[in-house]
Amino acid sequence: MPANKKYLTPSTSQRFAKISAAILGGLIVSVMFHMALAAWFDHVTVIITSTFSAFILWAILMVVAFLGKNGWKIWSIYLLASLVFFVIFYFGNQTNPLV
Repeated sequence: MPANKKYLTPSTSQRFAKISAAILGGLIVSVMFHMALAAWFDHVTVIITSTFSAFILWAILMVVAFLGKNGWKIWSIYLLASLVFFVIFYFGNQTNPLV
């Protein structure tokens, strides 16, 4: 039984944006989140925990990317979240440098 046409994305650019945001954007946000955590907390514990939690977070972000109406808006949200996590990571490394 084929999918109902009204639920499918008609635009090729929107389809590309959603797929790339789900795969790449979700991965970038997931990795940057765990890097930000590792900068402020015990980095060994965060890295060990991230082997499981990063995959779970990535899977959740993949689902969220396909729930949105506009793929480019999802990309902008993911890039903004990555930038925020990068700033947290940067200041965490400045405050707590690894020796």
